[in-house]
Amino acid sequence: MSKIRVGVIFGGQSGEHEVSLTSAQGIMAAMNRDKYEIVPIGITKSGQWLTGNDVHRQLLEMAAAHPMIAPKIQPPAQALTLTMPQIGPLDVVFPVLHGTFGEDGTVQGLFELLGIPYVGSGVAASAVTMDKALSKDIFRSHGLPIVIHRVFLRQQWQQNPDTIITECEAAMPYPMFVKPANLGSSVGVHKAKNRDGLRAGLSDAARYDRKLIVEQGLDAREIEVSVLGNDHPIASLPGEIIPSREFYSYAAKYLDQSSELLIPAPVSPEYVELFQKLAVMAFQALDCAGLARCDFLLDKQTGEVFVNELNTMPGFTPISMYPKLWAASGLSYSELIDRLITLALERHADKQQSETTFDVSTAE
Repeated sequence: MSKIRVGVIFGGQSGEHEVSLTSAQGIMAAMNRDKYEIVPIGITKSGQWLTGNDVHRQLLEMAAAHPMIAPKIQPPAQALTLTMPQIGPLDVVFPVLHGTFGEDGTVQGLFELLGIPYVGSGVAASAVTMDKALSKDIFRSHGLPIVIHRVFLRQQWQQNPDTIITECEAAMPYPMFVKPANLGSSVGVHKAKNRDGLRAGLSDAARYDRKLIVEQGLDAREIEVSVLGNDHPIASLPGEIIPSREFYSYAAKYLDQSSELLIPAPVSPEYVELFQKLAVMAFQALDCAGLARCDFLLDKQTGEVFVNELNTMPGFTPISMYPKLWAASGLSYSELIDRLITLALERHADKQQSETTFDVSTAE
């Protein structure tokens, strides 16, 4: 039996470049080499696609040497600039890309044009889910509970900052959370406790996106549920995050490694059922596929549950919640990867049933 040829893509032009490298390292190490032929494909911070057996190490070295996105960085001489003939045919692609140009529908559109099966959600679901503002609108339309929030464009903030601050203060009390609408891993996220903090948070978030979102801050527990599947998704046991810092920031997620993950979350069976139900509802509302992690807020005072956001390519690092929740639910890391690849192939086969031509002679 021939091996399945899997293109694992990592890196990318995103603030989550380093996270992607760590996720890909874990995934490639766990893949069954008897079953899969792994084709590593790296994308530099400047957007150049590279391939070769050593490309992952090279991107790690480049990221360490240039921690900020630097468009003029050139790849090392031993790297191979990517063209499709050099890669050869791929049976499926596993895009281990977080954030912009990877989780937002852009690279998914490329795979669609090439006709290659790929792990994860399609173009529309990826794009909408990446946009926290649009996804909240869809959650609301499906009756899912969400927190009070306001959405602004970067240009609005730059032109009328005092008006924006006044509008936020009229809509919700401090603290507030400020986020770029289209980013993940808590990049550019700030907890604003007062007007000065809100001003600083919006200014920093505007560095990363043209759309900014301000959310009501709650005294809440942070609960996460992993979802797996296509048309009939299933949900894992819920887990709880006890951040090492004031909130689950980038540093708390990836740098100090002292945040506590409670798996399963210490909640009642009724809450477990509710979290799983809402996670699947959110997944289906956004028409996701393959995998997603649904993040919730559980208000400590009222017991209310709010859907915070969905991530269509959640972290896959050794300390990431998504694979840990499935391990606790009975699905190992390597089995999870197998299942995701199978789901990608099944979804592609299903799409192949749709006709792409129309015989006008049969039109009525």
